[in-house]
Amino acid sequence: MNLRRIAAAGLTTVLAASLAACGGGGSGSSTDSGPVTLKFQSLAFLPGTQTATQKIVDDFNAANPDVKVDLVQGSWDNVHDQLVTQFAGGTAPDIIHDESADMTGFAQGGYLADLGGTMDPTVKASISPGVLDAVTVDGKVIAAPTVLQSYLVFANKKLLDDAGVTVPTGPTMTWDQFAALARQVETKTGTPGVGWGLKSPTASFMNLALGFGGTYFDGTGKDATIKVGDPELEVPKRIAAMAADGSLDKATLTQSGSDVLPAWYAGKFAMTVQGSYAAGSFGTDAPKGFDWVALPALAGSTGAAQAANPQTLSVSADSKHVAEASSFVNFYMNAQNLASIAEGETLYPATKDAQQAVITKTGGKDGWEQIVASGDALQKAPFQSVDNYPQWKDQIATPAFQQFLAGKTDAAGLQKALADGWTTVNR
Repeated sequence: MNLRRIAAAGLTTVLAASLAACGGGGSGSSTDSGPVTLKFQSLAFLPGTQTATQKIVDDFNAANPDVKVDLVQGSWDNVHDQLVTQFAGGTAPDIIHDESADMTGFAQGGYLADLGGTMDPTVKASISPGVLDAVTVDGKVIAAPTVLQSYLVFANKKLLDDAGVTVPTGPTMTWDQFAALARQVETKTGTPGVGWGLKSPTASFMNLALGFGGTYFDGTGKDATIKVGDPELEVPKRIAAMAADGSLDKATLTQSGSDVLPAWYAGKFAMTVQGSYAAGSFGTDAPKGFDWVALPALAGSTGAAQAANPQTLSVSADSKHVAEASSFVNFYMNAQNLASIAEGETLYPATKDAQQAVITKTGGKDGWEQIVASGDALQKAPFQSVDNYPQWKDQIATPAFQQFLAGKTDAAGLQKALADGWTTVNR
C-alpha cells in the first residue's frame, strides 16, 4: 500500500473504508516456464460489446502463445471504489477498462503506466488532438481512448415530412435552425417539435455549452474557479424559450432520456436529443416501420464542440508485465477491433481508421454518418479537471437547472445559485 499515492489521488477517505474489503484477485502473474498471464477487467455490458470483447481476447491469445489474457467482468456501478481497493492492495488488474474522467485521479496518484512510449504510433496519430488531450495527464498518456459519446438530434422522419420540413444536411446544424425546425413542426402539425429528457440536465448543459464558448470553470483541481456568464447560460435559456413557446414538450423536461423514447416512437413529438448510444436501441425498441434519421450535430456560436470523456484502457503501473499489457492495448485498438466495440455501443470510435471501418461496414446508415461527424469536435472540457465537480454537479447544478427549467427561478437566480453553490462545495 502506498499512502502517499492514495493521498495524491484524493482518495484517502474512500481508502479507509475499502481496506477492510481488500484482498484476493491479484494482477498478472507468470512463471519462467509458462506464459505471462494478464488480467483484463472489462466493463462491457451490452451483449454485442461483450461478444466483441471476448473475440478480441481470444484472437490475441491465439496470436500470442507466450501471453494469456484472462477476461474478467467489472461493472460501471462500482468500478471507482473497486479500483481504489485494488490499487491500495496491489491487486489491480493489469489492463483496466474505465473512462478518462475517473482515471485522471488515479493517474495523478501514480497508479497508471505512461503509454506514450508504447502506444502504436499509427494508432496514436489516428486519434484527434482533442481526444488525446483527454487522456493526457501531466504530459503522460495515461490510457488509450476507445469510444466516446456525443449528443445528437434524432427525428421521426414521417413527422418532419408531414410538417413539410426539409431534413438538414451538412456536418452541423445551428441552434437557430434547430429551434426553427421545432417551431415549424409545432405550427404545421400541432405536435411539439422536440421532447428532451432533462431530468438530470447538468451533463447535457456542460457538454453543449462548449459550442457557445461556455466553459463554467477556470483552472484545475481544487484551485478551479467558477464562471457563469452569457456563454454558460445560453443552452438552458434556449431550451427554456423553446418550452415556453410550445415547440418543446414541457412534460419531457422532468423525464430521463430513455423515458422520452416511447413517446417519440408514438409520434408525440418529432425530435429528441439523446446520447448517440441510444440509436443502438431504436432497431429493437421502436415499432416496426418506424422511420428515423439522425440530424447534423448542434453548433453554437463558436462551433459544435462537446466534451470528450472517452472510455479508456489503462495499464496498471504495478503490473509485472507492462510491456505485454501495452501490447494487448495496441491489439485492442486496431481498426477492426475498435470498430466492433464502437458498433456494439453505438459510440464514436477514437481512431480515424476505426471510424472509416465503421462507415465502410454500415454505409453511414443508422446514424453512423452523423455519429462519426459529431466526434470531430470533441475536446477536453475544463470541468473534467476540477476536483469537486462531481459534488457541485449533484448537490448544486442539477437542482438549480431543474428549478430554472421549471420556471421557479430566472437566469439571474440560476447564475447566482451555480456560483454561490461552488463556493459552498469547494472549501
